[in-house]
Amino acid sequence: MSEESGLSLADKLNQLFATVRPDPGHEFSNEQVAAAVREAGTPISQSYIWQLRKSKKTNPTLKHLQALARFFGVPTAYFVEDETTARVTEQLARLAAEQARLHEASQGSDVKLMAMRAGQLTQQHRKQVMDLLDVVYRLEQAERERPQED
Repeated sequence: MSEESGLSLADKLNQLFATVRPDPGHEFSNEQVAAAVREAGTPISQSYIWQLRKSKKTNPTLKHLQALARFFGVPTAYFVEDETTARVTEQLARLAAEQARLHEASQGSDVKLMAMRAGQLTQQHRKQVMDLLDVVYRLEQAERERPQED
C-alpha cells in the first residue's frame, strides 16, 4: 500500500470513522461497522477492525478493504491510491461541513418553527413551500459559489 501521502491504512480508516458518521455527534463503533459488514456478507470482527485502526494489522485482504469501502461509501481505491485518497478526503470534508451546517440549522428555533408550521399545511401547500425553499436555496448556493469581489 502506498505510503507516499504520509497516511497509513490506519490513518485512512480512522479518517473515515471521523468523517462518515451516523449523526454529527457520534462516530460508528468498531462493532457497528463489523456487524454491518458481516450482515452484507463479509466475515469480520470488531477486534480485527480495531487492529487495523491501531496499525496492529497492516495487510488486510482485498475483500475486507472492499467491504469497509462499501460500508463507508468510498471507492476501494481510497485505501491504496493517493490521488483517490486526496479526492475522497476533500469530498468528505465538504460533506462533513454541509452536515454540520444542516445540523446547526436544524437546532435553530426558526427552523423548528418553520417545520411545525409546514406540518400543519395541506400537501399541496407544503409542496409550494418546498418549491419556494428550493428557489431560495439555489440562489444562496449560487451566491456562495460566486467569486467575492473586493
